[in-house]
Amino acid sequence: MAMDAGEIERLIKEGIPDAQVTIRDLAGDGNHYAATVLAASFAGKSRVQQHQLVYQALKGQMGGVLHALALQTGTP
Repeated sequence: MAMDAGEIERLIKEGIPDAQVTIRDLAGDGNHYAATVLAASFAGKSRVQQHQLVYQALKGQMGGVLHALALQTGTP
């Protein structure tokens, strides 16, 4: 079962309220996405820590319903 881009964005914004999120469906199959997540709350955090926050916001969907997510993070 594929995951909707809107659902990915909703989960990220729910977990990281100040996030600016852009989602792109890379293959048109609902399984391979790219996300850019910018948040002031990422300030002072390493790239790994930023990615961990996004994965936590996705509530365990990575590798299951959400097959692949190319992730770029940073501060606005």
